[in-house]
Order: sequence, then structure tokens, then C-alpha cells
Amino acid sequence: MPAPSPILPDRSRRDWTAEQLHALPDDGNRYEVVDGELLVTPAPSWRHQGAVGELYVLLREYAHRHALHCMIAPAEVPFSRTTVVEPDVFVTPRRADGAPPREFSDVRRLVLAVEVLSPTSLRADRHVKRRLYQREGVEEYWIVDTEHRVIERWCPGTEIPDVLAESLAWSPMPDEEPLVIDLVAYFRRVHGEETAAN
Repeated sequence: MPAPSPILPDRSRRDWTAEQLHALPDDGNRYEVVDGELLVTPAPSWRHQGAVGELYVLLREYAHRHALHCMIAPAEVPFSRTTVVEPDVFVTPRRADGAPPREFSDVRRLVLAVEVLSPTSLRADRHVKRRLYQREGVEEYWIVDTEHRVIERWCPGTEIPDVLAESLAWSPMPDEEPLVIDLVAYFRRVHGEETAAN
């Protein structure tokens, strides 16, 4: 006898809360809620996770040297009772005592949020989450488009992103040397081209 189909949550509702989000089944989907709207993303692809992992490696050591803390999904960022998201990669300041945060309530803000696009996340990443991160004052929000090999960089108050294909300079500390990411090399690694060429 075939297993019963899972009961999908009602995505038409606009009154979802963090408590209801946490009661949803662990079925491989990523569930987030923004202003009461439930966002559902299927398990990520191999390329998506490769893009996330490569970027985390590039950001982690730089963040650590500058008293910042870099995290990778799944890790919740609760902005309110009706808004809980899981950025693919995010950077927070350290706690007041200099230690890495133990939970998001230790810092309550993001220095950087990154989402890697997938076919099912276009609306959420480019519109719903982008408006959220801008509203919450996230200093930079990057949307990684692996298909077109660009990163869109959004800041609070901007209406059009910087679209970067060659390199990206990130300078969260104004007086410090920026982290410069070679985007051509990054996307070659994400697509497995450097390995294939060797």
C-alpha cells in the first residue's frame, strides 16, 4: 500500500507565526515566514550548496579577523514573531564581550545576508526577503545567480542593485582592507570547471 501523501501547509494564509513554523514537519523543505507569509523552498540542488559552501569559505576567515561571525544555513534569524528566515550565509557582529554569538538574540542584527537563487526561490529572494533585509537595515544583501554568474548587491534604501560579474569588494569595516572576491574564479569553482581543467 503506498504511503499517504504529506499534507502541505496552507500557503495562502498571511498569519503564520514562528510557533506555527516550528510545528511544521521536518520533510526536507526549508520553511520560513516573512510578515506572516509562509515561504517554502525544496531541498537545495548540488550546485546551490556548492555556491553556498564556496562563499562561506571565502567569507569566514575574513569575518573572523574583523570580529565578525559567519554562519551558514540552516540557522534561523528571527526578526519578530511573524518573521523568521534562514539566509544561506550571513554575517553578524560578535557579542559585546567579543565572543561569537550563541544565538541570534545575542546580536539582533546582520552585517551581511546572502541568498543563492534557485528556480523556486526567485520571488522570495528578489522581492520578499530583499524588502525585509532592506527594512531591517542589513548593511548588504547579496543575491547569487549561479546561472548568469553574477551577484546582485543590495543596500538599505537602494532601488537598483549593483550587478557584479568580475569582482566584489566587501568592506564592512570602513578603515580596514576590503575582502575582494574574484567572481570569475568563484563561479568557475561552483560550476566545477577548475577541477575539470586540471
